[in-house]
Amino acid sequence: MNFNHDENDLLSVKGLNKYYANFHALKNVDITVKKGEIVVICGPSGSGKSTLIRCVNHLEEPNAGEVVFNGTLVKNVEKELQKLRRRVCMVFQNFNLYPHLTVLENCTLAPIWVQNRTRVEAEESALLHLKRVKIPEQAHKYPNQLSGGQQQRVAIARALTMEPELILFDEPTSALDPEMVKEVLDVMIELAKSGQSMICVTHEMGFAKQAADRVIFMAEGEIIEEGSPSAFFENPKTERARDFLSHLM
Repeated sequence: MNFNHDENDLLSVKGLNKYYANFHALKNVDITVKKGEIVVICGPSGSGKSTLIRCVNHLEEPNAGEVVFNGTLVKNVEKELQKLRRRVCMVFQNFNLYPHLTVLENCTLAPIWVQNRTRVEAEESALLHLKRVKIPEQAHKYPNQLSGGQQQRVAIARALTMEPELILFDEPTSALDPEMVKEVLDVMIELAKSGQSMICVTHEMGFAKQAADRVIFMAEGEIIEEGSPSAFFENPKTERARDFLSHLM
């Protein structure tokens, strides 16, 4: 089923609700992401940020609401979800690399088995993206031979090898030592400049200021406010957002 939508809309989330037993994690959340847009979602712990992007990719099943991707409603049917995950990839905070596979094998597994690409095609693409994230020399190492920052850059290269239309970042620097954060953020900034559509859940407000087109602030499962980075950081509208920023700045 197709929906009337702006041709520049990549993602539209409408009336999203998520419960865990009696806990209401997401409360009637609506968001729209344009093609090529960089959206940063921030807010206190437990505000529903990660749950929201996991519902976008249907790694968590919403209790109510709809996710519309490129004008088509995403249904909770395995074939439909497989199609979605070929086009919407997630980068997790804990990397989620397979320890028994090399970096190159981690990056080629999904293109070969999900997209039916040949091994040669998948390896060429993986090496291109490993170069893009500045670690092509690590291709034949195993994850435990790499630093945390390098592992996260492998995870980004793995996502890029799928040639996604949208990448979801779930606090991609939160598991890293401080000295490794910059190398990952630098890669993400370069991706943003390239026109890659991204939704990034993060506490890295420097990244939001530098790369985001729009900032969404969440608290207690709701979107409290959203707007341009300059508007959000220089003139937050709500006391809740002002309090949040006062603990970060």
